[in-house]
Amino acid sequence: MKAFEELEPVRREAARMPALYLSHGAPPLADDPVWPGQLADWAARLPKPSAILMVSAHWEEAPTTLGATVTAPLVYDFRGFPEHYYRVRYPAPGAPRLAESVRKLLRGPGTPVRDLPGRGLDHGAYVPLVEMYPDADVPVLQMSLPTLDPARLMGVGRRLAPLRDEGVLIVGSGFFTHNLAALRHAGVPTWSAEFDDWGRRALDAGDVDALLDFAHASPAGALAHPRTEHFAPLFVTLGAADAAGDLAGGRSVVDGFWMGLAKRSVQFG
Repeated sequence: MKAFEELEPVRREAARMPALYLSHGAPPLADDPVWPGQLADWAARLPKPSAILMVSAHWEEAPTTLGATVTAPLVYDFRGFPEHYYRVRYPAPGAPRLAESVRKLLRGPGTPVRDLPGRGLDHGAYVPLVEMYPDADVPVLQMSLPTLDPARLMGVGRRLAPLRDEGVLIVGSGFFTHNLAALRHAGVPTWSAEFDDWGRRALDAGDVDALLDFAHASPAGALAHPRTEHFAPLFVTLGAADAAGDLAGGRSVVDGFWMGLAKRSVQFG
């Protein structure tokens, strides 16, 4: 997996968009001295998408459910933060055409796709997008996680892969390690560092089998992810990459730690 500095310049002529997994941060991401710039630089190196499909750790709902297809109020799904975090706006256009494409790709016997037209973007979606596309000029659709099962989510990603050839940026948004106990201690916990190193090596090797079995194959998996919803979006990304033959070309774009949690974020394609 290539380091961020080795990423090629923007290829505006590229027909196929990459697939991303990013660690999205909490609302205070905007105040970090480094991370917002990393996300902005990342977006600047990508072809501008025709639309963005976000799969966030903060929306688990089955069957697969699609959010608003017109501009809708944000979902401030957090508590106890200063008031200014609740005043953030991100009026990105909705993506009704993308929603129709997602329905066609995912619907089938026994696999319905529902709509929740009043649900706006939650912080797993808008927090990184504010940094990556601050002009809010790219249509955005958010889709729920219909399951936390890694193999099933890879299947979802494979079915969504054709969207990449239509200029759609598929983004799984979670956190590479996510145990809020880390916030109570200074430094990087051993379990967070060990899981991040294991995950980096598994991604470098394209070891999908190990990643699918991360709860057992990784060191300190139960500590790094007491619940697995923040790792789960990675598998949608991996599925979208696998279907296009991009797994071997993964690139680690952001690494390091934020308040003890690994913020590793990766790009395929």
